[in-house]
Amino acid sequence: MKKTMPAPKKLPKKQGWLRNLGYVAFIVVWVFVSVVASQFVTALALQALLPSELLEKPVVSGIYSVISYGLSIILTFVVLPKIYKKLASDREEVGLKDYPTWTDIGLAPVGWIVSTIGAGLLMTFFNQFSWFEIGQAQDTGFSPYMNGGERIIAFLVLVILAPIAEEVIFRGWLYGKLRACTNLVTSILITSLLFAIMHWQWNVSVNVFALSVVLCGMREITGTIYAGILTHMLKNGIAFFLLYVIPL
Repeated sequence: MKKTMPAPKKLPKKQGWLRNLGYVAFIVVWVFVSVVASQFVTALALQALLPSELLEKPVVSGIYSVISYGLSIILTFVVLPKIYKKLASDREEVGLKDYPTWTDIGLAPVGWIVSTIGAGLLMTFFNQFSWFEIGQAQDTGFSPYMNGGERIIAFLVLVILAPIAEEVIFRGWLYGKLRACTNLVTSILITSLLFAIMHWQWNVSVNVFALSVVLCGMREITGTIYAGILTHMLKNGIAFFLLYVIPL
């Protein structure tokens, strides 16, 4: 069994609550802007370089995902420390110390079950409001009408790349930084709310909020994000099967 997440190093008290609040706001805004800007710049570049009829192709969606996630990680782990050296991170702070263990593997299905139950309860609550569209389809960037090769690309992006990149950015870097200056509940709520907001659809946001709460908890238990990555992969893999395999 791995050690739990190390006790965070608190910011010096002399900084005061106002400066501490500014620090939290800065790192949250940086993650939001870096991810959105990366998506926007990548989309513009592809639109400028490729004919419009190619933009909906799965291979282009795959390229878009690789570039946009890559830019987000570069902005967070390379560019930001150049601007503000105190925001540099090591593997332990990001939750990538050591390697995945059997504990991580065993926690993955448990995390999926707990997050699914939590998402179901939240969905039931929000479904009583007229503005909440519980059946709205998520835009994954891939059409269900794909051939075998295209489906492999979609699988690699949605089930492998997205979980790794999102866990590194959100439950890795962002959550690690928040835990260094805020308490457990605040860190989980801020991380999960931002993760939910960045999925842009009400029903999807509610679903991934529940997932993020569980993933943050799993990081606290294991001290790394490996269990979270595996849980995220499992969730996306099941969704992939339901969306792109069963309809065939």
